[in-house]
Amino acid sequence: MIGLHVRPATPADFPAIARLTVAAYEADGQLKGENGYGVVLADVPTRAENGTVLVAEDAAGRVLGSVTFVLPGTRYAELADPGEAEFRMLAVDPAAQGLGAGVALARACIDRAGELGCSAVVICVRDGMADKAQRLYERLGFARTPEKDWSPLPGVKLLALRLELSQP
Repeated sequence: MIGLHVRPATPADFPAIARLTVAAYEADGQLKGENGYGVVLADVPTRAENGTVLVAEDAAGRVLGSVTFVLPGTRYAELADPGEAEFRMLAVDPAAQGLGAGVALARACIDRAGELGCSAVVICVRDGMADKAQRLYERLGFARTPEKDWSPLPGVKLLALRLELSQP
């Protein structure tokens, strides 16, 4: 969408990020029966201390979505091995879905990983809730990496995806 801008989040953005992230996960049915994951999603200050939180905003400066970019060995890294980057908690306000914010945020993470010299970007999507997300990531070049699939809780299976980055 024309007019979208991705930038690092500021503390002034944190309430909007918390609200839209929880709303997006709820709208996708991803918080049903979860043990406190909504609290983790809403804790934007802790995410910002342990990674880079990015926002996509429209021309009017309204935050439409956010994502947390992390490196291996940091608090929120789940899949990243040395030399890889990972992004987590990509969420777009349900009222703004389909406007390109999700793609813009994913591309910003891919670009950041390349700038840092990473060899790949890894992510995971929840099995059964992943069709729309998986299609978006496949369009960006991510491929399934089933050997990295995992389960944080009984009944919750996360599917791993990986994008190889070309090195200059």
